[in-house]
Amino acid sequence: MVSPQLAAEASWLEIDARALRHNIGVFREVLGKGARLGAVLKGNAYGHGFAQVLPTVHEWCNSIYLIDPREALAVRTYERVKSAPERQVLVLGAVDPEEAVALARAGVDLVLTDPGQERLLPALRSAGARKLRVHLHLDTGLGREGFTARDFPAGVAWIAAGRDVLDVVGVLSHFANTEDVTEQNYANQQLDAFDRGVDRVRDALELDAPLEQHIAASAAAMLLPKARLDVVRAGIALYGLWPSSETRLSARAVLGSVPELRPALSWRCRSQLIKWLPAGSYVGYGCTWRCPAETRIAVLPVGYYDGYPRLLSSKAHVLVGGQRCPVLGRVMMNHLVIDVTHAAKGDAPVTATLLGRDGDEQLTADQLALWSDTINYEIVTRLGAHLRRTLA
Repeated sequence: MVSPQLAAEASWLEIDARALRHNIGVFREVLGKGARLGAVLKGNAYGHGFAQVLPTVHEWCNSIYLIDPREALAVRTYERVKSAPERQVLVLGAVDPEEAVALARAGVDLVLTDPGQERLLPALRSAGARKLRVHLHLDTGLGREGFTARDFPAGVAWIAAGRDVLDVVGVLSHFANTEDVTEQNYANQQLDAFDRGVDRVRDALELDAPLEQHIAASAAAMLLPKARLDVVRAGIALYGLWPSSETRLSARAVLGSVPELRPALSWRCRSQLIKWLPAGSYVGYGCTWRCPAETRIAVLPVGYYDGYPRLLSSKAHVLVGGQRCPVLGRVMMNHLVIDVTHAAKGDAPVTATLLGRDGDEQLTADQLALWSDTINYEIVTRLGAHLRRTLA
């Protein structure tokens, strides 16, 4: 019987801390001495692993943005254990009253997006904790969370009434269409709406103190200098992936050259078995692939359960010994069959690279996204949380 430990380690992810530091350096160069740099670690650090990415971004970035309040509290625990300085930590997602109290006590910021969050106030008052630092989210055209212009001032009246337990320190928004275009007309409209919204916040809440303003994610940070306000929220590009081909194309025009982003993630898997199949043999469910000649196959113990898209069936290849080996037939829940006729030397197990570099060859999240008709964000964020992640 195979031990659970061995089974769990058949497929693993390698996270390159040097690549992360390099990409942080790219943002630093783009931003110059202006905006501070925030790192977005939502979605298990875009699939790269929250625990693996945190040490690097905590050391080199000014702020950390998360969806899950438990991860925000984990940052504070990390800081205590490591005797590290406290970074600004901001929770972008929903919280319940008990979590809001915990965030206030930990000095973690929270985004306020809608009047329904008024339910947090009684718990904050009862707890008697220090004020909860909050940022107001303005919906400037994404049509997701946030207060619209029509919401003011009635929509934020409860925030004004809750100033005894709320400390309003910032205003943010999010662009809707910076990545899919090479012109930024709509983004500029959103920037204008954001400026007007900040004024509404000040007036509605009678604020005199400076407000931290942030709206730019990876694409806008690269392409819209005037969107680099007090801080930018670096997401997908922090991990070495371009938000889109349009963003990469536009970067040359805006920045004068295309910055080098280095993918920080590699995905590797040891073969479960290797064997020869006679000519005419079928491979996989549905008999969708048939060996045109005698074929040496390797069975990899990885599949769509682990985050390898089923849409890659008979389209993709993996790397073995620096050679491209086609995926044969359908991607299965826990198995993948590849052709190693020219890559394997004997029947000894091989290590396949599903994402990353092997020798002179490389497989990128962009390539897998193209084959499976999606975006690189989905490729990396759907990698199973159960996969072992190691920091290189």
